[in-house]
Amino acid sequence: MTIKQESVSLEDAQRVIAAGQAKAAEIGSPSNVAVVDAGGNLVSHIRMDNAWVGSVDISINKAFTARAFDIATKDLAENAQPGAPFYGIQNSNHGRVMIFAGGIPLRQDGQVVGAVGVSGGTGEQDQTVAEAAAAAF
Repeated sequence: MTIKQESVSLEDAQRVIAAGQAKAAEIGSPSNVAVVDAGGNLVSHIRMDNAWVGSVDISINKAFTARAFDIATKDLAENAQPGAPFYGIQNSNHGRVMIFAGGIPLRQDGQVVGAVGVSGGTGEQDQTVAEAAAAAF
């Protein structure tokens, strides 16, 4: 059996990032915005002027996490608290798993084909930017 997997293209990633960048500028939250493909590999990333350098890896890893588990990082965070079913998950995958808001899977015809990750503001700001970015997909 062969499984076919669609994936985001560079054109898709650039459109998603542009929408995220516009929303981040609108709300005054300089951000890092990353898009990964269906395999969780980086397709494109930007760091807006004045966005934290330390958030580069976080944005990429939020996108990776959203794709690796096909769940928004905000929702994963809720299930990763002490006593919850995924407590400790952030220690898996060599520490790449992010349990902060701002990572959202990108779906096409019900199938996850990539993800976007945003970092640089509060969790609420990151989520707002990620939602605007994902909506452009």
